[in-house]
Amino acid sequence: MNRPTSATGSAPNDSHRRPAAVEGPSRRSPGQLLRRLFAHEELGITVVLIALVLIIGAFHSKFLTPDSLLGVVRSASFVALIAFGMVFLLAMSELDLSVGSVFGLSALISGELMANGMSPWLSLITGPLIGMALEAINAFFANTFAVPVIIVTLGTLTAFRGLATVVTDSQAVIGLPLDSSLFRILGGEILGIPTSVWVVIVAGAVLTVVFRRTPFGARVRAIGSNPVAARFSGIKVARTRMQALLLVGALCGLSGVLALAYFQGADPTLGVGLELQVIAATIIGGTAVSGGTGTVPGALIGALVIVTISSGLVYFSVGPSWGGVVTGATIVIAVSADGLIRRRRAARLARAGA
Repeated sequence: MNRPTSATGSAPNDSHRRPAAVEGPSRRSPGQLLRRLFAHEELGITVVLIALVLIIGAFHSKFLTPDSLLGVVRSASFVALIAFGMVFLLAMSELDLSVGSVFGLSALISGELMANGMSPWLSLITGPLIGMALEAINAFFANTFAVPVIIVTLGTLTAFRGLATVVTDSQAVIGLPLDSSLFRILGGEILGIPTSVWVVIVAGAVLTVVFRRTPFGARVRAIGSNPVAARFSGIKVARTRMQALLLVGALCGLSGVLALAYFQGADPTLGVGLELQVIAATIIGGTAVSGGTGTVPGALIGALVIVTISSGLVYFSVGPSWGGVVTGATIVIAVSADGLIRRRRAARLARAGA
């Protein structure tokens, strides 16, 4: 049967006879909201950080005092600076185990140079240069013999630490010109915030742009995603690896000088175990172990989480020997969670493409 027409010969619009259904706002279950929340790279770990601070503060209110929180942030700044560089390496599916030794040796040599008459402010140049020279050694062996960086740095971790002992004759650096403005400014505060924190903020902003918006960052991510395809596309993998390692070395040296200025001294044990904190901060901050992706702001938040946990252990009277246990467990949990998330994401994409 034909539909009745209007005077114009067209069929009447059903909307005049029946109001269209109005859809209300979509409702999501708590599980869906949590998944959307933690889907953002930095937001999930930020929630974890806030929860840790509140839990520790609930049992020990002194932890929430400005001095205590500034101490946590200052300690995290030394880790975060190096973790920024580790983001670039991990995004390439590489890992540097020598960063703690490079950090310590850069600070020690800079301190020795100051004690022997070098202008303290020149350490802002010599520190990063020393770090870059040490990482250039790592890059040389990794590229020349076509071995992963983790294998090379497994050896240089110990070699550089031994060199620190030789340089200082197993003694702490003495005779530093502590009356220099470098120690007052770099080891002090600006506008109530530790100078090292300001350095981290500036470096983090710059390196975020470098990682996300520059050709170098794009090459790093491409190599981590598919090194074979990266080579076929004309990317010089060896050169990019060296550039990333030099960046890590410069950041290790800068962090070492900042630590030297704050602690007003250094000894051969400076930086022992720091590599584990840097790796943990980078991974739990959202940089994938499998490569291809990374987040510089996440590395900063990860460093805050690691240092907050370490400080919490002190407040709960847990022995310092447990610090390594907690850091190692954090790395295992972070790596496992990263793998689980990626498998689920791959499964969802496969179902969507089916």
